[in-house]
Amino acid sequence: MTIEKVEFLSDGYRLAGDLHLPESGTVRGAVVLTGPFSGVKEQVTGYYAERFAQRGYIALAFDHRNWGDSEGAQRQHEDATAKVADLRAAVGYLASRPEADPEKIAVCGVCLGGIYSVQLAAFDPRVKAVALVAAAYNNPKLIHDRFGADNFAALMDQFAQIAQRQSESGEVEYWPAVNPEGMPAGNPGPEPYAYYGTERGARPGWENRCTALSVLQELTLDVDAYLPLLTAPLLVVHGRGDQAIPLTDATAAFAAAPEPKELVVLDTSNHIDLYDDDTYVVPAVERAVSFFDRSL
Repeated sequence: MTIEKVEFLSDGYRLAGDLHLPESGTVRGAVVLTGPFSGVKEQVTGYYAERFAQRGYIALAFDHRNWGDSEGAQRQHEDATAKVADLRAAVGYLASRPEADPEKIAVCGVCLGGIYSVQLAAFDPRVKAVALVAAAYNNPKLIHDRFGADNFAALMDQFAQIAQRQSESGEVEYWPAVNPEGMPAGNPGPEPYAYYGTERGARPGWENRCTALSVLQELTLDVDAYLPLLTAPLLVVHGRGDQAIPLTDATAAFAAAPEPKELVVLDTSNHIDLYDDDTYVVPAVERAVSFFDRSL
C-alpha cells in the first residue's frame, strides 16, 4: 500500500487528501471517507482508509474546506451544505483517477460524516454503495426532544445572539471542539475528549476549536428526509454500547431506508471504540468490504 498526497477543487477551494492505494493488481473498488465533527484526514478517516486499502480498495481520506490542510476562509467552521459539495467533488476526483473504476465507487461515513454520506448518495448516482459506521442520525425534532424544549430554545437564542454579534463586529466567535466539562463545545463531555483531547487523537492538523455557529450546523442537520431516497445499497454498522448515538437511532434509520440494506451491530462499550480500536474497526471494515464486493 502507498499513500499519495493529492489535491482537488470543490467550488474553487483547494482540498487536500491522502489517497491510499492498494498493491498493484489487487484493486476491488474505491471508497471516499468522511468523518466526525472537527476531524481531519490524519484521524478517523485516515485510519479507516488505511484498512480499506489493505483489503484492496482505493481509499480517499481528505480534509473538508475550512479544516486541516484544505482551503477555506472561515477556519474550523462546520458548513453542512459545503461538506456535501466537497464529498461530491471527492467522488468526482476518485472517478477521474486511472486506477479507479468510476462504476465502483462507494462512500463511507463515520459519525457525523454518515449524515453527509446519506445526503450525497440520495442524489448522486455515481455513489454505488454507502456504509455508515457509528453514524449520527440527527434530525431537528430528535435534537429538540433530547435537549428539551426550553434548553433547545435557549441554545437557539444563544446562536442568534452570536450571529448578530458576528454580523456587527465582523469577528468570528470560537468554542472548543471538545470540552470534558461540557458546554460550550462542539462535542462536549469526557468521551470525545478521551479521543481528541489526548495523544490518542492528537494530530498536527487538528485544533481544539470550532466556530460557535458550527454547533448550530450540527444541531440542525437532518438525515430523515434523505434516507427514503437512497437507491444505493446501504450498510449500517453500529455499536451496541454507543451512548453518544444510541443504537435505537441507527435501527430507526435502518428501518426508514429502502432495500437493499444490511445492519451489523458490534459489541462496543462506547462511541469512540469505532474510531480507532481494531477490536471493532477491523470487523467493521471487513463487513464493509464484503458488502462493497457484493454491491459494486
